[in-house]
Amino acid sequence: MNKYSSLLKAIGPGILIACTAIGGSHLVWSTRAGAEYGWSLIGVILIANFLKFPFFYFGQHYTAATGESLLYGYKRKGPLYLWSFLIINAMTGTINIAALGMLTASILTYLLGGLAISIPHLTIMLIILMALIILLGQYPILDKLSKWTIVTLSFLTIIAVCLAFTGNPPIDPEFVKPNPYSLATMGFIISLLGWMPAPVELSIWPSLWMKDREKQTGHRATPREVAIDFSIGYITTTILACLFLALGALTIYGTNTELSSSGVQYVRQLVELYTEAIGGYVKPIIVIAAFLTMFSTTLNSLDGFPRSLATTLKLLCSSKDSKEPNLDETKKLFRVMIIVYMMTASMVHLFFSTNMIQLLSIAAIVAFLSSPVLAWFNLKVITSDNVPQEHQPALWIRITSYVGISAFIIISLLYIYTKFI
Repeated sequence: MNKYSSLLKAIGPGILIACTAIGGSHLVWSTRAGAEYGWSLIGVILIANFLKFPFFYFGQHYTAATGESLLYGYKRKGPLYLWSFLIINAMTGTINIAALGMLTASILTYLLGGLAISIPHLTIMLIILMALIILLGQYPILDKLSKWTIVTLSFLTIIAVCLAFTGNPPIDPEFVKPNPYSLATMGFIISLLGWMPAPVELSIWPSLWMKDREKQTGHRATPREVAIDFSIGYITTTILACLFLALGALTIYGTNTELSSSGVQYVRQLVELYTEAIGGYVKPIIVIAAFLTMFSTTLNSLDGFPRSLATTLKLLCSSKDSKEPNLDETKKLFRVMIIVYMMTASMVHLFFSTNMIQLLSIAAIVAFLSSPVLAWFNLKVITSDNVPQEHQPALWIRITSYVGISAFIIISLLYIYTKFI
Protein backbone atom coordinates (compact mmCIF):
# COMPACT_ATOMS: atom_id res chain seq x y z
CA MET A 1 0.00 0.00 0.00
CA ASN A 2 1.59 3.32 -1.04
CA LYS A 3 1.60 6.34 1.24
CA TYR A 4 -1.01 8.25 -0.78
CA SER A 5 -3.49 5.38 -0.59
CA SER A 6 -2.90 5.14 3.17
CA LEU A 7 -3.41 8.88 3.58
CA LEU A 8 -6.73 8.78 1.74
CA LYS A 9 -7.89 6.01 4.07
CA ALA A 10 -6.85 8.05 7.10
CA ILE A 11 -8.57 11.27 6.05
CA GLY A 12 -12.07 11.56 7.48
CA PRO A 13 -12.35 12.34 11.21
CA GLY A 14 -10.67 15.72 10.79
CA ILE A 15 -13.10 16.60 8.00
CA LEU A 16 -16.02 15.48 10.14
CA ILE A 17 -15.05 17.76 13.02
CA ALA A 18 -14.63 20.61 10.53
CA CYS A 19 -18.16 20.05 9.22
CA THR A 20 -19.43 20.03 12.80
CA ALA A 21 -17.60 23.25 13.63
CA ILE A 22 -18.79 25.09 10.52
CA GLY A 23 -22.33 25.58 11.75
CA GLY A 24 -23.70 27.77 14.47
CA SER A 25 -20.29 29.29 15.17
CA HIS A 26 -19.88 30.44 11.57
CA LEU A 27 -23.37 31.07 10.26
CA VAL A 28 -24.62 32.78 13.42
CA TRP A 29 -21.75 34.06 15.56
CA SER A 30 -19.17 34.87 12.86
CA THR A 31 -21.80 36.51 10.66
CA ARG A 32 -23.26 38.49 13.57
CA ALA A 33 -19.76 39.53 14.62
CA GLY A 34 -19.17 41.00 11.17
CA ALA A 35 -22.67 42.47 10.93
CA GLU A 36 -22.55 44.22 14.31
CA TYR A 37 -18.86 45.05 14.71
CA GLY A 38 -17.40 44.98 11.20
CA TRP A 39 -13.84 43.70 11.04
CA SER A 40 -13.13 44.45 14.73
CA LEU A 41 -13.49 40.85 15.94
CA ILE A 42 -11.53 39.04 13.24
CA GLY A 43 -8.53 39.00 15.60
CA VAL A 44 -10.64 37.40 18.32
CA ILE A 45 -11.74 34.68 15.89
CA LEU A 46 -8.17 33.95 14.81
CA ILE A 47 -6.90 33.89 18.42
CA ALA A 48 -9.75 31.60 19.53
CA ASN A 49 -8.96 29.14 16.73
CA PHE A 50 -5.26 29.25 17.58
CA LEU A 51 -5.69 28.76 21.34
CA LYS A 52 -8.13 25.87 20.91
CA PHE A 53 -6.22 23.98 18.24
CA PRO A 54 -3.95 21.97 20.62
CA PHE A 55 -6.93 20.48 22.45
CA PHE A 56 -8.65 19.36 19.26
CA TYR A 57 -5.38 18.02 17.88
CA PHE A 58 -4.70 16.03 21.06
CA GLY A 59 -7.93 14.07 20.50
CA GLN A 60 -6.79 12.59 17.19
CA HIS A 61 -3.08 12.49 17.97
CA TYR A 62 -3.58 10.50 21.18
CA THR A 63 -5.48 7.79 19.31
CA ALA A 64 -2.86 7.61 16.55
CA ALA A 65 -0.04 7.41 19.09
CA THR A 66 -1.57 4.87 21.48
CA GLY A 67 -4.38 3.09 19.61
CA GLU A 68 -6.79 4.15 22.36
CA SER A 69 -9.62 6.65 22.26
CA LEU A 70 -9.20 9.88 24.22
CA LEU A 71 -11.99 8.72 26.56
CA TYR A 72 -9.95 5.64 27.46
CA GLY A 73 -7.14 8.05 28.22
CA TYR A 74 -9.57 9.79 30.58
CA LYS A 75 -10.22 6.47 32.27
CA ARG A 76 -6.49 5.98 32.80
CA LYS A 77 -6.39 9.29 34.70
CA GLY A 78 -9.25 8.32 37.01
CA PRO A 79 -13.06 8.30 37.31
CA LEU A 80 -13.18 12.08 37.96
CA TYR A 81 -12.25 12.69 34.33
CA LEU A 82 -15.02 10.45 32.98
CA TRP A 83 -17.67 11.70 35.40
CA SER A 84 -16.83 15.33 34.61
CA PHE A 85 -17.12 14.67 30.89
CA LEU A 86 -20.36 12.74 31.42
CA ILE A 87 -21.95 15.69 33.26
CA ILE A 88 -20.80 18.23 30.66
CA ASN A 89 -21.98 16.01 27.81
CA ALA A 90 -25.39 15.49 29.42
CA MET A 91 -25.76 19.24 30.07
CA THR A 92 -24.81 20.41 26.59
CA GLY A 93 -25.83 17.59 24.24
CA THR A 94 -29.58 18.08 24.19
CA ILE A 95 -29.51 21.87 24.02
CA ASN A 96 -26.87 21.87 21.25
CA ILE A 97 -28.80 19.42 19.09
CA ALA A 98 -32.04 21.32 19.72
CA ALA A 99 -30.49 24.71 18.88
CA LEU A 100 -28.72 23.48 15.75
CA GLY A 101 -31.83 21.63 14.60
CA MET A 102 -33.94 24.78 15.00
CA LEU A 103 -31.60 26.81 12.81
CA THR A 104 -31.54 24.03 10.19
CA ALA A 105 -35.35 23.96 10.13
CA SER A 106 -35.51 27.76 9.84
CA ILE A 107 -33.23 27.71 6.81
CA LEU A 108 -35.19 24.87 5.21
CA THR A 109 -38.44 26.79 5.67
CA TYR A 110 -36.94 29.80 3.92
CA LEU A 111 -35.32 27.65 1.22
CA LEU A 112 -38.65 26.05 0.28
CA GLY A 113 -40.53 29.36 0.37
CA GLY A 114 -42.49 28.63 3.53
CA LEU A 115 -44.07 25.44 4.79
CA ALA A 116 -47.38 24.70 6.48
CA ILE A 117 -45.44 23.23 9.40
CA SER A 118 -44.32 25.09 12.50
CA ILE A 119 -40.58 25.44 13.15
CA PRO A 120 -40.66 23.21 16.29
CA HIS A 121 -42.45 20.41 14.44
CA LEU A 122 -40.20 20.72 11.37
CA THR A 123 -37.17 20.63 13.65
CA ILE A 124 -38.39 17.42 15.25
CA MET A 125 -38.96 15.87 11.81
CA LEU A 126 -35.43 16.80 10.73
CA ILE A 127 -33.91 15.41 13.93
CA ILE A 128 -35.79 12.12 13.43
CA LEU A 129 -34.61 11.99 9.80
CA MET A 130 -30.99 12.56 10.84
CA ALA A 131 -31.27 9.91 13.56
CA LEU A 132 -32.47 7.43 10.94
CA ILE A 133 -29.59 8.35 8.62
CA ILE A 134 -27.09 7.60 11.37
CA LEU A 135 -28.85 4.44 12.58
CA LEU A 136 -29.11 3.00 9.07
CA GLY A 137 -25.95 4.34 7.49
CA GLN A 138 -23.55 4.44 10.43
CA TYR A 139 -20.11 6.01 9.91
CA PRO A 140 -19.65 5.55 6.10
CA ILE A 141 -22.64 7.71 5.17
CA LEU A 142 -21.62 10.33 7.74
CA ASP A 143 -18.11 10.39 6.26
CA LYS A 144 -19.27 10.76 2.65
CA LEU A 145 -21.91 13.40 3.36
CA SER A 146 -19.47 15.53 5.34
CA LYS A 147 -16.73 15.48 2.70
CA TRP A 148 -19.12 16.57 -0.05
CA THR A 149 -20.64 19.19 2.21
CA ILE A 150 -17.38 20.87 3.16
CA VAL A 151 -16.16 21.01 -0.46
CA THR A 152 -19.47 22.48 -1.68
CA LEU A 153 -19.73 24.92 1.21
CA SER A 154 -16.17 26.18 0.80
CA PHE A 155 -16.70 26.79 -2.92
CA LEU A 156 -20.01 28.62 -2.42
CA THR A 157 -18.73 30.74 0.44
CA ILE A 158 -15.67 31.91 -1.48
CA ILE A 159 -17.91 32.94 -4.38
CA ALA A 160 -20.26 34.83 -2.05
CA VAL A 161 -17.42 36.76 -0.38
CA CYS A 162 -15.83 37.67 -3.72
CA LEU A 163 -19.18 39.03 -4.90
CA ALA A 164 -19.69 40.90 -1.63
CA PHE A 165 -16.49 42.90 -2.15
CA THR A 166 -18.01 44.38 -5.30
CA GLY A 167 -21.33 45.48 -3.77
CA ASN A 168 -20.82 47.13 -0.39
CA PRO A 169 -23.96 48.91 0.92
CA PRO A 170 -23.71 52.61 1.86
CA ILE A 171 -23.02 53.44 5.52
CA ASP A 172 -26.04 54.92 7.33
CA PRO A 173 -25.26 58.59 8.19
CA GLU A 174 -26.60 58.00 11.72
CA PHE A 175 -24.52 54.88 12.27
CA VAL A 176 -22.41 54.92 15.45
CA LYS A 177 -19.49 52.51 15.48
CA PRO A 178 -20.00 50.11 18.43
CA ASN A 179 -17.20 49.02 20.77
CA PRO A 180 -17.03 45.21 21.00
CA TYR A 181 -14.45 45.28 23.80
CA SER A 182 -16.56 46.32 26.77
CA LEU A 183 -18.22 44.60 29.73
CA ALA A 184 -21.61 45.18 28.09
CA THR A 185 -20.67 42.91 25.18
CA MET A 186 -19.23 40.06 27.30
CA GLY A 187 -22.26 37.85 26.62
CA PHE A 188 -21.75 38.11 22.87
CA ILE A 189 -17.98 37.58 23.10
CA ILE A 190 -18.43 34.48 25.27
CA SER A 191 -21.01 33.09 22.83
CA LEU A 192 -18.63 33.72 19.93
CA LEU A 193 -15.71 32.08 21.76
CA GLY A 194 -17.79 29.15 23.04
CA TRP A 195 -18.52 27.84 19.57
CA MET A 196 -15.43 29.15 17.80
CA PRO A 197 -14.55 26.96 16.06
CA ALA A 198 -16.43 24.44 18.25
CA PRO A 199 -16.86 23.47 21.94
CA VAL A 200 -13.72 21.80 23.33
CA GLU A 201 -15.75 18.71 24.26
CA LEU A 202 -16.01 17.93 20.53
CA SER A 203 -12.31 17.00 20.62
CA ILE A 204 -13.46 13.61 21.90
CA TRP A 205 -15.43 12.85 18.75
CA PRO A 206 -12.67 12.50 16.10
CA SER A 207 -10.87 10.15 18.48
CA LEU A 208 -13.94 7.88 18.40
CA TRP A 209 -14.56 8.42 14.67
CA MET A 210 -11.00 7.22 14.01
CA LYS A 211 -12.02 3.83 15.41
CA ASP A 212 -14.93 3.66 12.96
CA ARG A 213 -12.71 4.86 10.11
CA GLU A 214 -10.18 2.14 10.91
CA LYS A 215 -12.92 -0.51 10.86
CA GLN A 216 -14.27 0.87 7.55
CA THR A 217 -10.91 0.97 5.72
CA GLY A 218 -8.81 -1.61 7.58
CA HIS A 219 -6.10 1.02 8.02
CA ARG A 220 -4.91 2.53 11.30
CA ALA A 221 -3.89 6.14 10.78
CA THR A 222 -0.33 7.12 11.69
CA PRO A 223 0.43 10.31 13.68
CA ARG A 224 1.69 11.95 10.47
CA GLU A 225 -1.50 11.08 8.57
CA VAL A 226 -3.59 12.34 11.48
CA ALA A 227 -1.68 15.63 11.45
CA ILE A 228 -2.56 16.10 7.76
CA ASP A 229 -6.22 15.13 8.26
CA PHE A 230 -6.53 17.45 11.25
CA SER A 231 -4.77 20.33 9.50
CA ILE A 232 -7.04 20.16 6.44
CA GLY A 233 -10.17 20.30 8.56
CA TYR A 234 -9.00 22.86 11.11
CA ILE A 235 -7.47 25.31 8.63
CA THR A 236 -10.66 25.11 6.58
CA THR A 237 -12.81 25.96 9.60
CA THR A 238 -10.59 28.94 10.45
CA ILE A 239 -10.66 30.34 6.92
CA LEU A 240 -14.42 29.90 6.63
CA ALA A 241 -14.96 31.62 10.00
CA CYS A 242 -13.17 34.67 8.61
CA LEU A 243 -15.16 34.47 5.37
CA PHE A 244 -18.50 34.41 7.21
CA LEU A 245 -17.39 37.40 9.27
CA ALA A 246 -16.46 39.11 6.00
CA LEU A 247 -19.97 38.47 4.64
CA GLY A 248 -21.51 40.16 7.66
CA ALA A 249 -19.04 43.06 7.58
CA LEU A 250 -19.39 43.67 3.83
CA THR A 251 -23.17 43.45 3.57
CA ILE A 252 -24.75 44.42 6.91
CA TYR A 253 -22.29 46.42 9.03
CA GLY A 254 -23.02 50.12 9.14
CA THR A 255 -26.62 49.86 7.90
CA ASN A 256 -28.17 50.19 11.39
CA THR A 257 -30.09 46.97 10.80
CA GLU A 258 -30.99 45.03 13.95
CA LEU A 259 -30.80 41.28 13.41
CA SER A 260 -33.83 39.33 14.64
CA SER A 261 -33.67 36.60 17.28
CA SER A 262 -36.44 34.63 15.56
CA GLY A 263 -35.25 31.67 13.48
CA VAL A 264 -37.01 32.17 10.16
CA GLN A 265 -36.92 35.96 10.44
CA TYR A 266 -33.17 35.87 11.14
CA VAL A 267 -32.54 33.71 8.08
CA ARG A 268 -34.80 35.85 5.87
CA GLN A 269 -33.21 39.04 7.12
CA LEU A 270 -29.72 37.70 6.59
CA VAL A 271 -30.35 36.46 3.06
CA GLU A 272 -32.27 39.56 1.98
CA LEU A 273 -29.55 41.88 3.20
CA TYR A 274 -26.97 39.85 1.28
CA THR A 275 -29.01 39.88 -1.92
CA GLU A 276 -29.75 43.60 -1.65
CA ALA A 277 -26.07 44.35 -1.31
CA ILE A 278 -24.72 41.86 -3.85
CA GLY A 279 -27.60 41.06 -6.18
CA GLY A 280 -30.57 38.72 -6.40
CA TYR A 281 -28.57 36.14 -8.34
CA VAL A 282 -26.51 35.31 -5.21
CA LYS A 283 -29.56 34.32 -3.14
CA PRO A 284 -29.45 30.58 -4.01
CA ILE A 285 -25.74 30.49 -3.16
CA ILE A 286 -26.29 31.93 0.32
CA VAL A 287 -29.33 29.80 1.17
CA ILE A 288 -27.89 26.51 -0.08
CA ALA A 289 -24.56 27.15 1.66
CA ALA A 290 -26.36 27.94 4.91
CA PHE A 291 -28.55 24.83 4.75
CA LEU A 292 -25.63 22.52 3.92
CA THR A 293 -23.70 24.00 6.83
CA MET A 294 -26.41 23.45 9.41
CA PHE A 295 -27.60 20.06 8.18
CA SER A 296 -24.04 18.69 8.36
CA THR A 297 -23.42 20.24 11.79
CA THR A 298 -26.66 18.90 13.29
CA LEU A 299 -26.14 15.46 11.74
CA ASN A 300 -22.62 15.16 13.13
CA SER A 301 -23.75 16.41 16.54
CA LEU A 302 -26.49 13.79 16.65
CA ASP A 303 -23.77 11.21 16.08
CA GLY A 304 -21.05 12.70 18.29
CA PHE A 305 -22.95 13.36 21.52
CA PRO A 306 -24.56 9.87 21.72
CA ARG A 307 -21.37 8.14 20.63
CA SER A 308 -19.23 9.82 23.30
CA LEU A 309 -21.88 9.35 26.00
CA ALA A 310 -22.29 5.65 25.18
CA THR A 311 -18.53 5.09 25.32
CA THR A 312 -18.25 7.01 28.60
CA LEU A 313 -21.00 4.92 30.22
CA LYS A 314 -19.33 1.70 29.04
CA LEU A 315 -15.99 2.79 30.49
CA LEU A 316 -17.55 3.79 33.81
CA CYS A 317 -19.28 0.41 34.12
CA SER A 318 -16.15 -1.59 33.28
CA SER A 319 -13.48 -2.68 35.74
CA LYS A 320 -10.34 -0.62 36.29
CA ASP A 321 -8.04 -2.92 34.30
CA SER A 322 -10.47 -3.88 31.53
CA LYS A 323 -9.65 -3.21 27.90
CA GLU A 324 -11.32 -0.48 25.90
CA PRO A 325 -14.73 -1.65 24.56
CA ASN A 326 -14.79 -2.17 20.80
CA LEU A 327 -17.37 -0.76 18.40
CA ASP A 328 -19.57 -3.83 18.52
CA GLU A 329 -19.72 -3.67 22.33
CA THR A 330 -20.89 -0.04 22.33
CA LYS A 331 -23.13 -0.21 19.25
CA LYS A 332 -26.34 -1.13 21.07
CA LEU A 333 -25.88 1.55 23.74
CA PHE A 334 -24.91 4.06 21.05
CA ARG A 335 -28.20 3.46 19.26
CA VAL A 336 -30.11 3.84 22.52
CA MET A 337 -28.34 7.14 23.18
CA ILE A 338 -29.25 8.42 19.69
CA ILE A 339 -32.91 7.77 20.48
CA VAL A 340 -32.54 9.41 23.92
CA TYR A 341 -31.00 12.57 22.46
CA MET A 342 -33.54 12.60 19.64
CA MET A 343 -36.39 12.49 22.18
CA THR A 344 -34.93 15.03 24.63
CA ALA A 345 -34.08 17.52 21.85
CA SER A 346 -37.62 17.11 20.51
CA MET A 347 -39.06 17.80 23.97
CA VAL A 348 -37.11 21.05 24.12
CA HIS A 349 -38.88 22.19 20.95
CA LEU A 350 -42.29 21.03 22.08
CA PHE A 351 -42.20 22.74 25.48
CA PHE A 352 -39.36 25.24 25.80
CA SER A 353 -38.36 26.58 22.38
CA THR A 354 -39.21 30.26 21.87
CA ASN A 355 -36.08 32.21 20.88
CA MET A 356 -33.45 30.82 18.52
CA ILE A 357 -30.62 33.22 19.41
CA GLN A 358 -31.27 32.77 23.14
CA LEU A 359 -31.12 28.98 22.76
CA LEU A 360 -27.90 29.21 20.76
CA SER A 361 -26.44 31.65 23.31
CA ILE A 362 -27.11 29.31 26.24
CA ALA A 363 -25.47 26.42 24.40
CA ALA A 364 -22.43 28.52 23.44
CA ILE A 365 -21.95 30.02 26.92
CA VAL A 366 -22.12 26.63 28.66
CA ALA A 367 -19.65 25.31 26.10
CA PHE A 368 -17.14 28.05 26.86
CA LEU A 369 -17.46 27.84 30.64
CA SER A 370 -16.67 24.11 30.49
CA SER A 371 -13.72 24.57 28.13
CA PRO A 372 -10.97 25.10 30.78
CA VAL A 373 -11.82 21.78 32.43
CA LEU A 374 -11.79 19.68 29.26
CA ALA A 375 -8.77 21.51 27.84
CA TRP A 376 -6.84 20.64 31.02
CA PHE A 377 -7.99 17.01 30.81
CA ASN A 378 -6.78 16.71 27.20
CA LEU A 379 -3.39 18.19 28.05
CA LYS A 380 -2.93 15.82 31.01
CA VAL A 381 -3.88 12.79 28.91
CA ILE A 382 -1.56 13.58 25.99
CA THR A 383 1.36 14.09 28.40
CA SER A 384 0.72 10.81 30.26
CA ASP A 385 3.42 8.17 30.62
CA ASN A 386 1.65 5.77 28.25
CA VAL A 387 2.16 8.19 25.33
CA PRO A 388 5.54 7.46 23.68
CA GLN A 389 8.07 10.24 24.17
CA GLU A 390 8.38 10.89 20.44
CA HIS A 391 4.63 11.60 20.31
CA GLN A 392 4.53 13.96 23.28
CA PRO A 393 3.51 17.53 22.28
CA ALA A 394 6.29 19.92 21.34
CA LEU A 395 7.27 22.70 23.75
CA TRP A 396 5.51 25.42 21.76
CA ILE A 397 2.28 23.40 21.74
CA ARG A 398 2.50 22.92 25.52
CA ILE A 399 3.05 26.65 26.01
CA THR A 400 0.10 27.42 23.72
CA SER A 401 -2.00 24.98 25.75
CA TYR A 402 -1.19 26.68 29.07
CA VAL A 403 -1.84 30.11 27.56
CA GLY A 404 -5.17 28.89 26.19
CA ILE A 405 -6.31 27.34 29.48
CA SER A 406 -5.31 30.49 31.37
CA ALA A 407 -7.22 32.67 28.90
CA PHE A 408 -10.32 30.46 29.15
CA ILE A 409 -10.28 30.69 32.94
CA ILE A 410 -9.76 34.47 33.04
CA ILE A 411 -12.50 35.19 30.49
CA SER A 412 -14.90 32.77 32.23
CA LEU A 413 -14.34 34.47 35.59
CA LEU A 414 -14.77 37.90 34.00
CA TYR A 415 -18.06 36.80 32.44
CA ILE A 416 -19.35 35.35 35.72
CA TYR A 417 -18.38 38.56 37.50
CA THR A 418 -20.19 40.83 35.00
CA LYS A 419 -23.21 38.54 34.84
CA PHE A 420 -23.83 37.74 38.48
CA ILE A 421 -21.76 40.12 40.62
